[in-house]
Amino acid sequence: MATVQEHVADDPETVQEYSLWYRNYDSPAIRSLVELAFAKTPEYGGFKLVRSQELTQGRALYELAKKNSGLIDIINVATSPTREQHLKAIPVPIDGGLLGFRVCVTLPEKLPLFEGVRTLDDLMERGISIGQSSHWPDTPILQSNGIPVVTHSRYEILYGMLRNGRFDCFARGVSEVFHDLEIEDDPGLIIEPNLLIAYPMPSYLFVGPKEDLTAYRLQLGLERAIEDGSFAQYLRDYYSRAVSNLNLDKRHIIRLENPYLSEESRYVGRDTLRNLQRRLELFAR
Repeated sequence: MATVQEHVADDPETVQEYSLWYRNYDSPAIRSLVELAFAKTPEYGGFKLVRSQELTQGRALYELAKKNSGLIDIINVATSPTREQHLKAIPVPIDGGLLGFRVCVTLPEKLPLFEGVRTLDDLMERGISIGQSSHWPDTPILQSNGIPVVTHSRYEILYGMLRNGRFDCFARGVSEVFHDLEIEDDPGLIIEPNLLIAYPMPSYLFVGPKEDLTAYRLQLGLERAIEDGSFAQYLRDYYSRAVSNLNLDKRHIIRLENPYLSEESRYVGRDTLRNLQRRLELFAR
């Protein structure tokens, strides 16, 4: 039976059901943000969030782009020009831009490989390889910066590949890494303590290309949450622990270029990097 989060309007006939991609649904932070956006727009009726089928990211995006697929209504992923062209984006970085700030999940025996790494050249000279999904926009970003990348289509398989030594670093977003490790529940997986790989890569909510009302409602809800302060509180509630525990302000930052952004998202992403210290202070308040 599908798990459901529900907000019921006065007239139950106005309740709209939305299928949220299962990985987003399973993330308390992302699911809570979608709920917040809908709760801020009660004039459009009640809502019910349903966990989607367990689709790969590529399949989920394909289904979302199809008219009347019925398998998925909302997904949160990193943006790209192709995604913005074929889907309808709500251009608000859902985690304050943290997805583009990456730390390395690795194995204890791999830690000496990272010692003394300070720059992209150091990373490349050590031959450090990074694992990513073949469907993620991170993959061409890393490759375009000269970093060896090992891919698989399923996110779940990548942690097994890391354990088997297929690559050295599973680069995970600051906003998602602790959730990942809680799910994996493996003390043999650790976070490398000194590096922060950073590139402009906003993470948006997306809906189908014809879903104008859903897109409008989500954007209006997020804008209202930004204006009344509840979005900032959401960021602190869900991400301040990660920012603090990862000691981001003490890490060596390796900045990468992202040539795969639309003009609007390039501006958003560069602003995120340019104001890294201010954003870290926001989460710490």
